Amino acid sequence: MSKKEPLKRRLRLVGKALGLVWQSAPRWTVSWAILLVVQGALPAVTVYVSKLLIDTMVAGLDDGGATWELLKPVAVLAGVMGALLLATHILSSILRWVRVALSETFRDYLRGRLHEKAVELDLEFYETSAYHDRLYRVMGDVAQRPVTMLESLGSLVQSTVTILGLAVLIVTYAWWLPLLLFVGALPALAVAMRFSRRRHAWWMRRTQDERWTQYYETVLTHSSIAAEVRLFDLGTHFKTLYQELRARLRDERVDLERKHVLENIAAGLLALFITAGVMIWITLRAFRGAATLGDIALFYQAFSRGQNLMRSILLSVNQVYDSSLFVSELFDFFALKPMASPERTPSQVRKVPGSVEFENVSFAYPASNDLSLNDVSVTFKRNQTVAIVGENGAGKSTLLKLLCRFYDPKEGRVLVDGTPLSQIPLEDARRLLTVLFQFPVQYHASAAQNIAYGEVSGEIDSARIREAARLAGIDEKIESLPAGYETLLGKWFVDGQELSGGEWQRLAMARAYYRDAPIIVLDEPTSMLDSWAEADWFERFRSLAQDRIGIVITHRFTIARRADVIHVMQAGRIVESGSHQDLLSLGGLYAASWQQQVEGSPDHT
Repeated sequence: MSKKEPLKRRLRLVGKALGLVWQSAPRWTVSWAILLVVQGALPAVTVYVSKLLIDTMVAGLDDGGATWELLKPVAVLAGVMGALLLATHILSSILRWVRVALSETFRDYLRGRLHEKAVELDLEFYETSAYHDRLYRVMGDVAQRPVTMLESLGSLVQSTVTILGLAVLIVTYAWWLPLLLFVGALPALAVAMRFSRRRHAWWMRRTQDERWTQYYETVLTHSSIAAEVRLFDLGTHFKTLYQELRARLRDERVDLERKHVLENIAAGLLALFITAGVMIWITLRAFRGAATLGDIALFYQAFSRGQNLMRSILLSVNQVYDSSLFVSELFDFFALKPMASPERTPSQVRKVPGSVEFENVSFAYPASNDLSLNDVSVTFKRNQTVAIVGENGAGKSTLLKLLCRFYDPKEGRVLVDGTPLSQIPLEDARRLLTVLFQFPVQYHASAAQNIAYGEVSGEIDSARIREAARLAGIDEKIESLPAGYETLLGKWFVDGQELSGGEWQRLAMARAYYRDAPIIVLDEPTSMLDSWAEADWFERFRSLAQDRIGIVITHRFTIARRADVIHVMQAGRIVESGSHQDLLSLGGLYAASWQQQVEGSPDHT
């Protein structure tokens, strides 16, 4: 957001940010506001009581005695003064507690909103650097800006209440004194707003560099990369890259702050001269007998504190302005919409569809002109196991991503029982599928939870979990773990147990079985299952796929040959289709690849 944008836009952002805070914690917000107003009124009352106390003491001394009649009002005022100071201390402590509660509640609320939006957006967003920059900003500095804005407005209200009380006290001496408080704080406001604009511009520029430092830290510290970093002695290299980049960012930030400090010192000189001039003026009035000792004490406290408060008010205005620069990123992120959104008239499909059809589908990934799928037409039928084969980059996994509606076709349609996939509500469309991806996620949770994550909409069914584990061939391994199915997996947390790559993939296969969806897709399912017989595994899969649509994406022809139908992909097209024997008889790409991969293997007999 540039500094030339209309004031209305800024005010709308402030209102929206405060609305977020209110939604997250209305009771804490009300409590915080009430405490601020009460605390803001106390300083003026305290200053006035101190004037009365001093004047009463001086009057008692002038009357020549320390009798009870003279000391009684002094004692009462001293007690009131003590009570005010105690109340100020107690209120400050309570306010600090309420502020922490409000901040933590809002933090959790906002994180929930951000997580919800991040999960809602399509994979297409993750293909762009701009999205990762925006995500980094909103998950970092921006996240607490609405609370900062609220606290700045609270400080503004509190300081305004206090300074109005003080202004009532000092305006009786001269009408122009409150104006001096305002004038003295103006340079500080100008300096602060200029610094806010410079800092925001720097913050926007540095996002990519900050993300690079985060990446270098991940390389240096993440367990999945640790072995290769050590083997190739990359630690020093990446540490140097991190330190050089951090040094540049640090120097830029320090230089930015240095300029701000110098400008701030210069801005404070005017306020200092005004304070000195006003104190000389009130002292001369005292010498002429126009003011009492209590008046001088009141005036000194009221004016010096009032000047600080006026400065605080204007700085609070700037902090609201400063936060509005940052918080626009937050609402721009919330405004992002999934690209794969359903049509206005959503359709329903039967629980177990009879077919899925790709009709003249073409697709290119974002920021790419190369078609990953080029006029693909293919039909997958129920009670039929289908293998999609081809070299890396042939378009096999892209076909899967469109079936999952991670993306929508650029041309053509994907149909489920004749209904366009885009007309099926996104949640319903994805419930039709269970997918075992080539590189499954290793969830740091219990073995049972890892399997149950396949279907989180209902109650966890222990019997189904065990059956899914048995079908995937991971049941014996789980039962051998220290706590069986309740064993924590992964080494990040205490008592976690690590699995091998193949065991993690079998666990993911169990998760796919647990989902019990009508369309089953396995993406390179045996890439890490070298010790598991392919024939045994495929028969399990074929049994599971009965009365369902079963799809296997693979580059291994020893798996593909067991499917009912094989589709061969090359350069984003389906170039051959048929059974294993049909394709061998055809003598085309499949036959040549079979001969090279299987018959040419030294293990082939």
